[in-house]
Amino acid sequence: MNVTKTSRFISLILRHRPQVIGITLDEHGWANVDELIAGVNKTHPLDRDTLEEIVRTDEKQRYSFNEDHTLIRANQGHSIAVDVELEEAVPPEFLWHGTGEKYTGSIDTHGLIPKTRLYVHLSGDIDTAHKVGSRHGNPVIYRVSSREMYNAGFSFYRSVNGVWLTKNVPVSYLQKQD
Repeated sequence: MNVTKTSRFISLILRHRPQVIGITLDEHGWANVDELIAGVNKTHPLDRDTLEEIVRTDEKQRYSFNEDHTLIRANQGHSIAVDVELEEAVPPEFLWHGTGEKYTGSIDTHGLIPKTRLYVHLSGDIDTAHKVGSRHGNPVIYRVSSREMYNAGFSFYRSVNGVWLTKNVPVSYLQKQD
């Protein structure tokens, strides 16, 4: 069994396309664990122990269970409208965004926009941003003046796995790092 492929498939289901396996998410993004396992099993082998392992060992902490482990959801990164019950938080002075070199023209012109996601994802440290950027080719890191944005009225949220989220980052709050 390829746990990585199964984890990626679960991510697709819980963040973007639950209908692929015939399940629905509630308004907060929760899916019934038994229904998820049955649906995923149609194309990827999955049992409860494997699902528990995927959630526990996922290095990005993409998923959360409810208290009795009957429901599961993705922590962030949705392209479908769900309210994952994020609380607004005061960001640090700077946050970081890692991307691939091929996206810098658009970012330099339009700032950071969520595209197909609900939020722009930001990192609390430059090392994490570098890892994220490396997934998209030659990494480019932007420093975000997050506290200045917050003071200007922008909202920030911090997901349970430490990713910072905001609706967009205008160019004036970005500085490309060398």
